[in-house]
Amino acid sequence: MAKYAKIPEATIRRLSNYLKCLGDLETKNEKVASSALIATMCNVNAAQVRKDFAYFGEFGIRGMGYNVKELKKHIKEILGINREWRIAVIGIGNLGSALLVYKDFLKQNYKIVAAFDINPEKVIGHISERVGKPVEILHMDRLKEVVKVRNVEIGIITTPPLVAQQVADQLIDANVKGILNLSPATVRTPENVKLRNLFFTSALDNLVYYLTN
Repeated sequence: MAKYAKIPEATIRRLSNYLKCLGDLETKNEKVASSALIATMCNVNAAQVRKDFAYFGEFGIRGMGYNVKELKKHIKEILGINREWRIAVIGIGNLGSALLVYKDFLKQNYKIVAAFDINPEKVIGHISERVGKPVEILHMDRLKEVVKVRNVEIGIITTPPLVAQQVADQLIDANVKGILNLSPATVRTPENVKLRNLFFTSALDNLVYYLTN
């Protein structure tokens, strides 16, 4: 649990990065890591690492560092990924089909349990030619029914931009409480539905700004 009522969003983003770095250390059988080592691996400074962790408690031992396995466990608990999250992907074009076979989802307890498209028969053939059928692809007409039966908690939108808001509305109507929008169009949700609009071009704009300046 957090020691403070409001945690900076940048800290939450860094926690995810710290988790990946700790996973790399665990793979190398490293038992203990200093804040300096974590900082170097995650491209931040050691003071920032300690400050980020201090929002949630005292995890390290002064003069020794952090137990890699225990810290990884704590961060998973903080982020809420110490349990399985059930996901539906809507829009099985190139990006959507790539998500269906992305193996790292399972490492973080994310499980895609359904996929939807307006033309599932065409999509199934397209995916089968490349990677086999990774998950059942259903028509959008069945979204509300399947979300309830399969206990879908998160919807990922990978549709063309013109229908992204319509899809978001359908997810909201199906009582999905978290939406990640990867479509190149901003969608809106009510306050009780958590939303992230993620645009690849925005990340590139940010990168190009620093290259230019």
